Amino acid sequence: MAFTTSGTQAVQLGMLGALNARRRVGRHLIVSAVEHSSVLHVAEQFERDGGRVTTVGVDLYGRVSAEEFAAALRPDTALACLQSANHEVGTVQPVDEAAAACRAARVPLLVDAAQSVGRVPLPGGWSILTASAHKWGGPPGVGLLVVRKGTRWKTPLPEDEREGRRVPGFENVPAISAAAAALEAFSGESAADGPRLSALIDHMRSRIPQTILDVEIVGDPVRRLPHLLTFSCLYVEGEAIITELDRLGFEVSSGSSCTADTLRPSHVLEAMGVITHGNVRVSLPRGTNAADLDRFLAVLPDAVTRLRRSAGVTSTEGTPR
Repeated sequence: MAFTTSGTQAVQLGMLGALNARRRVGRHLIVSAVEHSSVLHVAEQFERDGGRVTTVGVDLYGRVSAEEFAAALRPDTALACLQSANHEVGTVQPVDEAAAACRAARVPLLVDAAQSVGRVPLPGGWSILTASAHKWGGPPGVGLLVVRKGTRWKTPLPEDEREGRRVPGFENVPAISAAAAALEAFSGESAADGPRLSALIDHMRSRIPQTILDVEIVGDPVRRLPHLLTFSCLYVEGEAIITELDRLGFEVSSGSSCTADTLRPSHVLEAMGVITHGNVRVSLPRGTNAADLDRFLAVLPDAVTRLRRSAGVTSTEGTPR
């Protein structure tokens, strides 16, 4: 195990190190269409450098087919990447099944577990695992790169005597200690609080379509992370919803979870084939209660209606279900 400066750096080093170590095997990489941008950017660079990349698509829930993922494996496959759960819509991926196929093909599997660590049990079978401390309430600037014993991995950087020759430079020991303490506390709380947050998300999934016209709830309703909800509203910009809800005291996100500051259409939603317009992502923090949720659900319909009217949309067909 090695510590990095972020989850993004952990992913990049994990991928590049595995690809570097297995150049003689081949120059083929497998990723899913809904991976974090850190994975996709490495894949783009790998392809520019002459490698071949197979991107496995997803269904309407954002889930990869384990069979299609296995079918993408080839004799020259150097590495496969599959997230444990989607950063944006919360859908849990079939990592155990994909890992079994990779193991049979003798191909290492990198799992980006940033959204899962501390919240849900980690899948097994991975060869390389990455995570980010700030996702579980630890300090920013601490990433985790775990290379399972027996996995071929060679640093793409000049070697350094520290961090098992994987990450150069000194470790930020105070931040790492804080990250470990935060993970211990967060994991204990999540075991008890996860089902409660999941029930709140279920209530939102049910209530929002009943009170707002032309809205689509996305992501798997069952096999999902307990704290995430993403929905899309027609006839209104996601940025406008963010601003209006912020004025009302609620902090939400729009666009892709990894590039929200660009406000570009979400590559995840595009891959799923669902509405990308008016996208809103809600992440429930620890301590969220039913009263908080009721107030959010009370102000959301009026906020969307006001924004639609300001955009010149005075009515939409149908009635809320």
